[in-house]
Amino acid sequence: MEMLEVLKPTHFPHKIQRGSVQLKDRLPPDSEELFKRRAKELQQHKARTESVLSTRLYAPSNSPLQYPIQGFKVRPMTPTFIPGLALHAEQRSNYTVSLEVSKGVLRTTIPAKGVQVIVTGNGESRLMVESSSLEALNELLANVSYTSTVYHIHTGDLATFQFEDHEAVFPITIKQPQPPVLYDMGTDINSQVTITTKTFLRYPELNALLKTIREFYKDIEIIIADDSMKPEKIPGPHIQQFIMPPAQGWFAGRNLAVSQVTTKYFLWVDDDFLFTKLTKIEELVKVMEANPELDVLGGKVGGDQFYFSLIYDEGDEVEGGCMYRKSRGRFHSLPGYPQCSVVNGVVNFFLARTDAVQRVGFDPQLKRLAHSEFFMDGLGSLMVATCGHVSVSHQARLKHNYTRLYQEFRYPPRSDARSKLQLHFFKNHLKCIEYG
Repeated sequence: MEMLEVLKPTHFPHKIQRGSVQLKDRLPPDSEELFKRRAKELQQHKARTESVLSTRLYAPSNSPLQYPIQGFKVRPMTPTFIPGLALHAEQRSNYTVSLEVSKGVLRTTIPAKGVQVIVTGNGESRLMVESSSLEALNELLANVSYTSTVYHIHTGDLATFQFEDHEAVFPITIKQPQPPVLYDMGTDINSQVTITTKTFLRYPELNALLKTIREFYKDIEIIIADDSMKPEKIPGPHIQQFIMPPAQGWFAGRNLAVSQVTTKYFLWVDDDFLFTKLTKIEELVKVMEANPELDVLGGKVGGDQFYFSLIYDEGDEVEGGCMYRKSRGRFHSLPGYPQCSVVNGVVNFFLARTDAVQRVGFDPQLKRLAHSEFFMDGLGSLMVATCGHVSVSHQARLKHNYTRLYQEFRYPPRSDARSKLQLHFFKNHLKCIEYG
């Protein structure tokens, strides 16, 4: 059995700098305005993605306050009772508690006449309840509701609950319920998976690929994104060929192809692959269906199971973070599938959940030097794994590959690599990157 290196916590250094590319050294002169624009965009990003729900909270010891510590979720601008609010205190002549929030208002029932309870701030952001009866006070606490005052689809608030010298803070999740997007899996592989590819000046290879696909999957849908100079019509049933403006690039073609998929999954293949008896799409679907948290599942190409892990250090707001791509880095085996491992990125032969990949997308600014960048953009939102029991073959290079026109686009100038590093600097807020 092949021995695979499993990542341990010691593989994650606090700072990732030695041997890495310092991206500021790849920037054009007079980049002061670029730094300012990046800093502004970072603050916009944090405003969209961070909330008070990420605040670290500590449970008070020996507190008489009872409150929900997690799981209290409300719809925006919808009154919702706060569950579990209560005070457990020893006998006193008087009890006073207060609740305070910042993004909503608090209400409770108005006590009947004769009940020894005083309510202050009903319908405001700070509610105070005072009573000589602990039972009466807890009855009102059981009827306290929270209503957010600003519509937001996903944010949060912090409620401060106080009694004498005791104080507790608990989170309130404000979230608009989202309807699911479900795919009808149908009854066979043809209604479950679409094969997608991108081609450029490689019609002999593309036709060879299509021939082998039809040997094993005669009715499966195939989507081709084509940005060749002089497009050639690809005939045949269950083939969609989308003609792009010439030389739009690798990721633009991926975006186009994936945007047209209507099945739950798509299988990405390069146009110079070949299907064999080991290219069993059903096996990949089986693993994905058994692990619904997975988004991307890679296989082998020509016997090579290329995969990698990504180590990301966020760094600070001024300089940015660092990214390290560790080739053949994996985390652990996929439960129930010892031939599969959890990773961060895989080879150009993978099955993926259509909606998950569409949410991340492929940056069309990357035309020729592009692959790992998709997984970098998806880090933290895509669960990725690799399996060694499903593979595809790779065609030998044909002579026409070495024509001047193809070489002009296949082998980019150094300026492309520099542009990619500059893109990482701004878009991913990185100061350094390393490929291992």
